[in-house]
Amino acid sequence: MGDVETVDAALPRKNADLPARVASAAVMLAIAIGVLFAGDPWLDLFIAVVIIVAFGELVRLVWKATPNLALRLGGIAFGVIYVGTAGLVMSRLPITLFIGVVGAVICIDTFAYFTGRAIGGPKIASSISPSKTWAGLLGAVIGATLWLVLWVAAVRYPMTGSMLPHFDMIDLSQVLFIGPLAAVCAQAGDFFESWLKRKAGVKDSSRLIPGHGGVFDRVDGMIPVALLVAVLLGRAG
Repeated sequence: MGDVETVDAALPRKNADLPARVASAAVMLAIAIGVLFAGDPWLDLFIAVVIIVAFGELVRLVWKATPNLALRLGGIAFGVIYVGTAGLVMSRLPITLFIGVVGAVICIDTFAYFTGRAIGGPKIASSISPSKTWAGLLGAVIGATLWLVLWVAAVRYPMTGSMLPHFDMIDLSQVLFIGPLAAVCAQAGDFFESWLKRKAGVKDSSRLIPGHGGVFDRVDGMIPVALLVAVLLGRAG
């Protein structure tokens, strides 16, 4: 009974920030939808603000992670390329593709979170991120793939006039390739930030967003997916 009481007592503490998380998520979603409808220059301004704040939080983590000046400067230089390139890519994407990328990352995070909590199981790298499981990664792959199916169907609709997904073999092969690849990239970005936060000895990149931590905490998966898109577009071009 003692173990049950301990678990029951821990649940309220674990979910204590749920109202703040939900409220913050609603505000962030409203802002994102607003700037999407507003278009340029508001969308570009929004992306610039997100990238600048995320870069600032990355610099803070790097500074806390090591006292070595050379490593600090190297980490900051890497951050300029890593975060800056992702921001540049996102700012140059057509709206349709921008929505596709953002939606994919949201589905990756959501499916990974709920699948990991529901199934549990072996950890991927417990020393870096104790909450990340192989089941969660599988959920991320499923989420990304399902989103891409819906996204391709929506993009195809004006050309086909059909509410049903219209796929050819090229569409299907691309979805089955890009979905898992995007999921792995997003999870890798999450692991990178988790590793950096462990080195810095902090839980979140900042306390800017109630219940969610910092901006870098929210875009850690978006950055490598944006870089993946840049590579894929470069190969396609």
